[in-house]
Amino acid sequence: MTTQQVSDAELAGQPAAYWTGVAYEALIAYTRAQQAEKGYTQPQFWLLRNLSVNDVSPDGEGMTLLELRRAMASYIRPEDDLAAEAEALLRRGWLARDAEGKLWLTTEGEQARVDMARNAPAIRSALHEGIDDADYVTTVKVLQRLIRNAGGTVG
Repeated sequence: MTTQQVSDAELAGQPAAYWTGVAYEALIAYTRAQQAEKGYTQPQFWLLRNLSVNDVSPDGEGMTLLELRRAMASYIRPEDDLAAEAEALLRRGWLARDAEGKLWLTTEGEQARVDMARNAPAIRSALHEGIDDADYVTTVKVLQRLIRNAGGTVG
């Protein structure tokens, strides 16, 4: 599908699933490319976030890879290899593994998470260029309504 010389009426008739899929793939690809330029992967950032008491983790306790996979089930991609990503973070000293196989965030890993998080505003800014906040909010509300209309939940 293309938007070249397509009227608003024609756009209104195009399937939302197509456009949300195209948008998802483009946004993920852009985000991951920006993160790769900074020397880390999106799954590595997610691992650090999920183990940080200052971010996603409610208690800062260590987690096994299986527990981490479950925690990230709604956003991890099929091609993401958490075991390999965790090994890379272990080699950097950003994670530690205990005798029970749980991964723990190190002090260096927490600092890396903070440093990585500083990149998010620039990525968001580039993606939102030319889109005012009111239009963005409207788009999100429309997407939420589509989700509810399809029987999904918005959380």
